[in-house]
Amino acid sequence: MPQRSGLGKGLDALIPGGGTASSDGGVAQVAVDSIQRNPRQPRQALKETELEELAMSIREHGIIQPLIVAPAVNGTFTLIAGERRWQAARRAGLKSVPVVIRHASDQQLLELALIENVQRADLNPIEEAEAFHHLIKEFGLSQESVAARVGKSRVAVTNTLRLLDAASAVKQAVVDGKITEGHARALLALHSAKAQEAALRSILNLDLSVRQAEQLARKLGGQKPASKRKPSRNPNVSDIERRLRASLGTKVSLKHGKKGGALTIYYYSDEELDALLEKIL
Repeated sequence: MPQRSGLGKGLDALIPGGGTASSDGGVAQVAVDSIQRNPRQPRQALKETELEELAMSIREHGIIQPLIVAPAVNGTFTLIAGERRWQAARRAGLKSVPVVIRHASDQQLLELALIENVQRADLNPIEEAEAFHHLIKEFGLSQESVAARVGKSRVAVTNTLRLLDAASAVKQAVVDGKITEGHARALLALHSAKAQEAALRSILNLDLSVRQAEQLARKLGGQKPASKRKPSRNPNVSDIERRLRASLGTKVSLKHGKKGGALTIYYYSDEELDALLEKIL
Protein backbone atom coordinates (compact mmCIF):
# COMPACT_ATOMS: atom_id res chain seq x y z
CA MET A 1 0.00 0.00 0.00
CA PRO A 2 1.50 3.38 -0.96
CA GLN A 3 2.35 5.79 1.84
CA ARG A 4 0.10 8.79 2.35
CA SER A 5 1.81 12.12 2.07
CA GLY A 6 1.70 15.34 4.06
CA LEU A 7 -0.65 15.55 7.01
CA GLY A 8 -2.07 12.14 6.19
CA LYS A 9 0.94 10.68 8.02
CA GLY A 10 -0.32 12.25 11.24
CA LEU A 11 2.12 13.26 13.95
CA ASP A 12 4.86 11.03 12.53
CA ALA A 13 5.33 13.64 9.81
CA LEU A 14 6.19 16.21 12.47
CA ILE A 15 8.55 14.29 14.73
CA PRO A 16 12.14 13.99 13.44
CA GLY A 17 13.90 10.70 13.34
CA GLY A 18 16.97 12.05 15.06
CA GLY A 19 19.61 14.75 14.83
CA THR A 20 20.92 17.46 17.09
CA ALA A 21 18.93 20.22 18.72
CA SER A 22 18.00 23.02 16.36
CA SER A 23 15.33 25.64 15.83
CA ASP A 24 13.68 23.76 12.98
CA GLY A 25 13.51 19.99 12.94
CA GLY A 26 15.48 18.83 15.97
CA VAL A 27 14.69 18.95 19.67
CA ALA A 28 15.24 22.27 21.46
CA GLN A 29 14.61 23.55 24.98
CA VAL A 30 12.32 26.55 25.27
CA ALA A 31 10.87 28.38 28.25
CA VAL A 32 7.49 27.07 29.40
CA ASP A 33 6.17 30.62 29.68
CA SER A 34 7.09 31.36 26.06
CA ILE A 35 4.56 28.77 24.84
CA GLN A 36 0.95 29.80 24.30
CA ARG A 37 -2.05 27.53 23.95
CA ASN A 38 -3.14 26.57 20.45
CA PRO A 39 -6.18 28.81 19.79
CA ARG A 40 -7.56 26.03 17.58
CA GLN A 41 -7.09 23.27 20.13
CA PRO A 42 -10.27 21.18 19.84
CA ARG A 43 -9.91 19.71 23.31
CA GLN A 44 -11.60 21.89 25.91
CA ALA A 45 -11.67 19.76 29.05
CA LEU A 46 -8.70 18.24 30.86
CA LYS A 47 -9.26 15.99 33.87
CA GLU A 48 -7.67 17.33 37.03
CA THR A 49 -6.66 13.89 38.30
CA GLU A 50 -4.91 13.03 35.01
CA LEU A 51 -3.05 16.36 34.99
CA GLU A 52 -1.87 15.92 38.56
CA GLU A 53 -0.71 12.35 37.94
CA LEU A 54 1.20 13.47 34.84
CA ALA A 55 2.74 16.39 36.75
CA MET A 56 4.01 13.97 39.41
CA SER A 57 5.52 11.75 36.71
CA ILE A 58 7.19 14.75 35.06
CA ARG A 59 8.69 15.88 38.37
CA GLU A 60 10.30 12.46 38.73
CA HIS A 61 11.18 11.52 35.16
CA GLY A 62 10.95 14.73 33.14
CA ILE A 63 9.21 14.99 29.74
CA ILE A 64 10.09 11.98 27.60
CA GLN A 65 8.24 12.98 24.42
CA PRO A 66 8.86 16.55 23.22
CA LEU A 67 6.06 19.00 22.56
CA ILE A 68 5.48 20.27 19.02
CA VAL A 69 5.29 24.04 18.62
CA ALA A 70 5.17 26.65 15.85
CA PRO A 71 6.99 30.01 15.96
CA ALA A 72 4.68 32.90 16.87
CA VAL A 73 5.77 36.50 17.54
CA ASN A 74 8.46 38.08 19.74
CA GLY A 75 10.17 34.80 20.46
CA THR A 76 6.99 33.01 21.56
CA PHE A 77 5.59 29.73 20.29
CA THR A 78 2.13 28.30 19.62
CA LEU A 79 1.51 24.78 20.85
CA ILE A 80 0.59 22.30 18.12
CA ALA A 81 0.67 19.02 20.04
CA GLY A 82 1.24 18.23 23.70
CA GLU A 83 -1.43 20.25 25.50
CA ARG A 84 -1.59 17.94 28.50
CA ARG A 85 2.20 17.64 28.81
CA TRP A 86 2.57 21.42 28.63
CA GLN A 87 0.00 22.07 31.35
CA ALA A 88 1.41 19.30 33.55
CA ALA A 89 4.93 20.71 33.09
CA ARG A 90 3.71 24.09 34.35
CA ARG A 91 2.19 22.38 37.39
CA ALA A 92 5.41 20.49 37.98
CA GLY A 93 7.31 23.80 38.08
CA LEU A 94 9.50 23.19 35.01
CA LYS A 95 11.17 26.33 33.61
CA SER A 96 11.79 24.85 30.16
CA VAL A 97 10.52 21.91 28.10
CA PRO A 98 11.84 19.96 25.09
CA VAL A 99 10.10 20.91 21.84
CA VAL A 100 10.18 20.24 18.13
CA ILE A 101 9.70 23.50 16.23
CA ARG A 102 7.61 23.38 13.07
CA HIS A 103 6.09 26.06 10.88
CA ALA A 104 2.33 25.59 10.53
CA SER A 105 -0.62 27.46 9.05
CA ASP A 106 -3.88 28.04 10.93
CA GLN A 107 -5.37 25.05 9.16
CA GLN A 108 -2.43 22.86 10.14
CA LEU A 109 -2.67 24.04 13.76
CA LEU A 110 -6.20 22.67 13.89
CA GLU A 111 -5.52 19.55 11.84
CA LEU A 112 -2.48 18.49 13.82
CA ALA A 113 -4.06 19.15 17.20
CA LEU A 114 -7.08 17.16 16.04
CA ILE A 115 -4.95 14.30 14.74
CA GLU A 116 -3.05 14.04 18.02
CA ASN A 117 -6.20 14.00 20.12
CA VAL A 118 -7.99 11.52 17.86
CA GLN A 119 -4.99 9.19 17.89
CA ARG A 120 -4.91 9.34 21.69
CA ALA A 121 -8.74 9.13 21.97
CA ASP A 122 -8.60 12.30 24.07
CA LEU A 123 -11.57 14.15 22.58
CA ASN A 124 -15.17 13.69 23.59
CA PRO A 125 -17.57 13.30 20.61
CA ILE A 126 -18.78 16.92 20.78
CA GLU A 127 -15.23 18.34 20.72
CA GLU A 128 -14.46 16.05 17.79
CA ALA A 129 -17.61 17.18 15.94
CA GLU A 130 -16.76 20.86 16.44
CA ALA A 131 -13.22 20.32 15.14
CA PHE A 132 -14.55 18.54 12.04
CA HIS A 133 -17.01 21.41 11.53
CA HIS A 134 -14.22 24.01 11.66
CA LEU A 135 -12.15 22.12 9.08
CA ILE A 136 -15.12 21.95 6.72
CA LYS A 137 -16.53 25.46 7.17
CA GLU A 138 -13.34 27.51 7.67
CA PHE A 139 -10.96 25.69 5.36
CA GLY A 140 -13.32 24.22 2.78
CA LEU A 141 -12.41 20.58 3.34
CA SER A 142 -14.86 17.88 2.33
CA GLN A 143 -16.00 15.21 4.75
CA GLU A 144 -13.92 12.72 2.76
CA SER A 145 -10.80 14.89 3.25
CA VAL A 146 -11.42 15.23 6.97
CA ALA A 147 -11.90 11.47 7.26
CA ALA A 148 -8.61 10.81 5.45
CA ARG A 149 -6.71 13.20 7.73
CA VAL A 150 -7.93 11.71 10.99
CA GLY A 151 -8.01 8.08 9.89
CA LYS A 152 -11.76 7.57 10.11
CA SER A 153 -14.43 6.55 7.61
CA ARG A 154 -16.55 9.23 5.96
CA VAL A 155 -19.65 7.69 7.56
CA ALA A 156 -18.05 8.02 11.02
CA VAL A 157 -17.27 11.69 10.35
CA THR A 158 -20.83 12.30 9.11
CA ASN A 159 -22.37 10.64 12.17
CA THR A 160 -20.14 12.65 14.52
CA LEU A 161 -21.03 15.92 12.78
CA ARG A 162 -24.74 15.17 13.25
CA LEU A 163 -24.25 15.54 17.01
CA LEU A 164 -23.98 19.31 16.56
CA ASP A 165 -27.72 19.33 15.71
CA ALA A 166 -28.61 17.96 19.15
CA ALA A 167 -30.15 20.14 21.87
CA SER A 168 -27.68 21.91 24.17
CA ALA A 169 -28.64 19.73 27.14
CA VAL A 170 -28.01 16.59 25.10
CA LYS A 171 -24.58 17.79 23.96
CA GLN A 172 -23.64 18.70 27.52
CA ALA A 173 -24.70 15.25 28.71
CA VAL A 174 -22.32 13.73 26.14
CA VAL A 175 -19.48 16.02 27.28
CA ASP A 176 -20.13 15.09 30.92
CA GLY A 177 -20.12 11.39 30.07
CA LYS A 178 -23.71 10.89 31.23
CA ILE A 179 -24.80 9.46 27.88
CA THR A 180 -22.94 7.99 24.93
CA GLU A 181 -22.71 9.18 21.35
CA GLY A 182 -25.19 6.43 20.47
CA HIS A 183 -27.76 7.83 22.91
CA ALA A 184 -27.35 11.31 21.43
CA ARG A 185 -27.80 10.06 17.86
CA ALA A 186 -30.99 8.27 18.93
CA LEU A 187 -32.37 11.55 20.28
CA LEU A 188 -31.73 13.28 16.95
CA ALA A 189 -34.86 11.51 15.69
CA LEU A 190 -36.80 14.05 17.79
CA HIS A 191 -36.84 17.39 16.00
CA SER A 192 -37.50 19.80 18.88
CA ALA A 193 -35.16 20.65 21.73
CA LYS A 194 -37.95 20.17 24.29
CA ALA A 195 -38.68 16.66 23.06
CA GLN A 196 -34.98 15.76 23.13
CA GLU A 197 -34.60 17.13 26.66
CA ALA A 198 -37.68 15.21 27.86
CA ALA A 199 -36.33 12.00 26.36
CA LEU A 200 -32.90 12.74 27.87
CA ARG A 201 -34.43 12.93 31.35
CA SER A 202 -36.06 9.55 30.82
CA ILE A 203 -32.79 8.03 29.64
CA LEU A 204 -30.95 9.32 32.71
CA ASN A 205 -33.68 8.47 35.22
CA LEU A 206 -34.29 4.97 33.87
CA ASP A 207 -30.67 4.25 32.85
CA LEU A 208 -31.81 3.26 29.36
CA SER A 209 -29.54 1.50 26.88
CA VAL A 210 -28.97 2.89 23.39
CA ARG A 211 -31.49 0.40 21.96
CA GLN A 212 -34.08 1.47 24.54
CA ALA A 213 -33.35 5.12 23.78
CA GLU A 214 -34.03 4.46 20.10
CA GLN A 215 -37.35 2.82 20.96
CA LEU A 216 -38.27 5.77 23.22
CA ALA A 217 -37.45 8.27 20.47
CA ARG A 218 -39.60 6.38 17.97
CA LYS A 219 -42.47 6.31 20.46
CA LEU A 220 -42.22 10.02 21.27
CA GLY A 221 -41.89 10.82 17.59
CA GLY A 222 -45.12 9.02 16.79
CA GLN A 223 -43.46 6.24 14.80
CA LYS A 224 -45.08 2.83 15.08
CA PRO A 225 -42.77 -0.16 15.34
CA ALA A 226 -42.44 -2.02 12.09
CA SER A 227 -45.04 -4.77 11.90
CA LYS A 228 -44.01 -8.28 11.04
CA ARG A 229 -44.87 -9.35 7.54
CA LYS A 230 -47.53 -12.04 7.38
CA PRO A 231 -46.31 -15.21 5.70
CA SER A 232 -47.75 -15.73 2.23
CA ARG A 233 -50.67 -18.16 2.05
CA ASN A 234 -50.50 -21.51 0.37
CA PRO A 235 -52.22 -21.04 -3.03
CA ASN A 236 -53.85 -24.48 -2.68
CA VAL A 237 -55.61 -23.36 0.53
CA SER A 238 -56.88 -20.22 -1.19
CA ASP A 239 -58.17 -22.29 -4.10
CA ILE A 240 -60.08 -24.65 -1.78
CA GLU A 241 -61.67 -21.66 -0.01
CA ARG A 242 -62.74 -20.23 -3.38
CA ARG A 243 -64.32 -23.48 -4.51
CA LEU A 244 -66.16 -23.96 -1.20
CA ARG A 245 -67.51 -20.37 -1.33
CA ALA A 246 -68.79 -21.00 -4.86
CA SER A 247 -70.40 -24.29 -3.86
CA LEU A 248 -71.94 -23.22 -0.55
CA GLY A 249 -72.70 -19.61 -1.41
CA THR A 250 -71.21 -18.17 1.78
CA LYS A 251 -67.92 -17.09 3.35
CA VAL A 252 -65.52 -19.94 4.14
CA SER A 253 -62.21 -19.84 6.04
CA LEU A 254 -59.68 -22.67 5.94
CA LYS A 255 -56.69 -22.84 8.29
CA HIS A 256 -54.35 -25.61 7.29
CA GLY A 257 -51.35 -26.81 9.31
CA LYS A 258 -48.88 -29.67 9.31
CA LYS A 259 -51.12 -31.76 11.57
CA GLY A 260 -54.58 -30.82 10.42
CA GLY A 261 -56.44 -27.55 10.64
CA ALA A 262 -59.87 -25.97 10.86
CA LEU A 263 -62.64 -25.24 8.37
CA THR A 264 -65.03 -22.40 9.29
CA ILE A 265 -68.30 -21.91 7.39
CA TYR A 266 -70.14 -18.66 8.09
CA TYR A 267 -73.95 -18.13 8.02
CA TYR A 268 -75.95 -15.01 8.82
CA SER A 269 -79.48 -16.28 9.48
CA ASP A 270 -81.40 -19.38 10.44
CA GLU A 271 -82.52 -19.73 6.88
CA GLU A 272 -78.91 -19.70 5.62
CA LEU A 273 -78.02 -22.35 8.21
CA ASP A 274 -80.87 -24.58 7.06
CA ALA A 275 -79.78 -24.18 3.43
CA LEU A 276 -76.14 -25.04 4.30
CA LEU A 277 -77.17 -28.09 6.29
CA GLU A 278 -79.29 -29.32 3.39
CA LYS A 279 -76.36 -28.96 0.97
CA ILE A 280 -73.86 -30.60 3.26
CA LEU A 281 -76.02 -33.43 4.62
